[in-house]
Amino acid sequence: MISERLKAVILRELDLDDFEIRNETTADTIPGWDSLRHAQIIGAVESEFGIRFSTLEVLRLKNIGELQALIDRQK
Repeated sequence: MISERLKAVILRELDLDDFEIRNETTADTIPGWDSLRHAQIIGAVESEFGIRFSTLEVLRLKNIGELQALIDRQK
């Protein structure tokens, strides 16, 4: 399940008021999420949660649920 905290970071970085984000949601289905925003979102997530991802970890992500799982493992 996607945490409200992660959802808030994503929505803030994409300047969206609201958007349904579920485990299987992918970046290409969220308005405004392009490669530049991807880097900004990852940086914002790292800052928000006080963690760091390796490049390989980020490249392996397929959906928002996997990002949440990665966050949960590093907390």
